Amino acid sequence: MAKDEPILTAGIPMKAVGPVRITGPVVDDEVMIPLATFESPLWPSTDRGAKVSCQCGGITAVVIDDRMTRSILVEARGVSDAAAFMGELNARRDELAAEMQSTSRFAELIDIHTQIVGSLVYIRFEMKTGDAAGHNMVTAAADRAMQWILAEFPNMKYVSISGNYCTDKKASAVNGILGRGKYVVAELTVPRKTCSRFLKTTPEQIVELNVKKNLLGTMLAGGVRSANAHFANMLLGFYLATGQDAANIVEGSQGFVFADMRDDALYFSVTLPNIIVGTAGSGKDLAFVEENLRMLGCLEQRAAGANARRLAVIAAAAVLCGELSLLAAQTNPGELMDAHLRLERRKPRK
Repeated sequence: MAKDEPILTAGIPMKAVGPVRITGPVVDDEVMIPLATFESPLWPSTDRGAKVSCQCGGITAVVIDDRMTRSILVEARGVSDAAAFMGELNARRDELAAEMQSTSRFAELIDIHTQIVGSLVYIRFEMKTGDAAGHNMVTAAADRAMQWILAEFPNMKYVSISGNYCTDKKASAVNGILGRGKYVVAELTVPRKTCSRFLKTTPEQIVELNVKKNLLGTMLAGGVRSANAHFANMLLGFYLATGQDAANIVEGSQGFVFADMRDDALYFSVTLPNIIVGTAGSGKDLAFVEENLRMLGCLEQRAAGANARRLAVIAAAAVLCGELSLLAAQTNPGELMDAHLRLERRKPRK
């Protein structure tokens, strides 16, 4: 095999769990969720959460925001020139937008954020990218913006096409605050009887564990805009099964669980500000990916961006199912290890 030829392998086990019941403005459907993972307990655990969703009228999920980002870095002769450039750039935003949007019929500039450090100017572009996750689309638009800036402002100097203010595949605060990817909130209300029957716990135990483990434990560890048990597990399994850039679980796993008592029931929600998924682009032409996207109803004829938003909502629902099930298991001493021994090592716990 030539060194430049990729190996296409089905080496990661994959199963579909569910169905999961989802309601809301983007998805109102029951769907099977494909997860590719070596952590075999993830399938029955997420499936348990899916069963709960069907018993409770469904997971309500809403897309709060949708944008992809790229930051470029240029340098002025000094801070005075940097500040003057920043002001002029904002004044000529429409010209810049026209240049950037000419690179793709789906690219739409939403916002620009700038930061000055000494003589350095960091410029963060935020764009809509249709049904693509948008990494390459926004980078192409940013590259055109860089060419325009260097031509229109000859005193500015090129430093990098990526200034790390994006922020791509790194834990940061900026993505959660300004947005990168799809910002999705999913929620479910679970009656006490359902908690007892399917989750083997009580609403109060889950609420208490979320505070003591997810909130306080993460603060103690120095987590960055994150308070959850294992968002990354479900996201990675879902990303691999649907042809996504798996490295985006770094920012994708930064999110929050909110658990509360509502009368005598458990209110449980997951907030994921940075779900980065697409239904078009690199990797989506693989046979198993296309099959999974079709099963999820994400290859239909819809307005630009609608299929990708549907995919993001389903990803958030998968995260909720797995997160709820794991927290329930951790309220009971020994349950988590028993499950891993039984499902992964095929032996009972002594």
